[in-house]
Amino acid sequence: MPPPRAWQRMLSGRRLDLLDPSPLDIEIEDIAHGLSFVARWNGQTFGDFPYSVAEHSVLVLDIFQCLRPKAPPRWQLAALLHDAPEYVIGDMISPVKAAVGPGYRAMDDRLTAAIHLRFGLPATIPAATKRQIKQADRSSAWLEATGLAGFSTTEADRLFGKPVCADIPKRKLCPRPPKEVKAVFLDRFAELSGR
Repeated sequence: MPPPRAWQRMLSGRRLDLLDPSPLDIEIEDIAHGLSFVARWNGQTFGDFPYSVAEHSVLVLDIFQCLRPKAPPRWQLAALLHDAPEYVIGDMISPVKAAVGPGYRAMDDRLTAAIHLRFGLPATIPAATKRQIKQADRSSAWLEATGLAGFSTTEADRLFGKPVCADIPKRKLCPRPPKEVKAVFLDRFAELSGR
């Protein structure tokens, strides 16, 4: 009996092996398209459109730039791409990731390394930079939770910590159509990668 299929056909025509991903099979347009259709919070957000991982990624970049205004473009690009594997494996909420176990993390790590190599980043980001991106990610989660997902400030503070940039609690999030979010994501990618 042949092994089960472990690859995904992309709109670019690439065939990405999820168990052994090659950087040569990764295209930014596929990532932007996929992330603009993947809903954060399992789609449990207010608005006319789901709040997408692409929109979240741009917000994390904005917060990272607030934290590290002099960060080199490569680390800003790493912030934008921090959830890029979700273009093929989806966005699982933390409780589901914990239930699935280490197999999910291993697949995410392999995809992340391939994506990083494809776009000129090291397979593994330096620990200090990774912590700063995670800090921006948690601040983004706080804003999304309180602004879109119905969490109280107290609950969000407990789960995600207080936001690290003073302007975060003042921001208003309004989910946009996938086509619009995809364009914003690609524009930010182009700015940071020089493409």
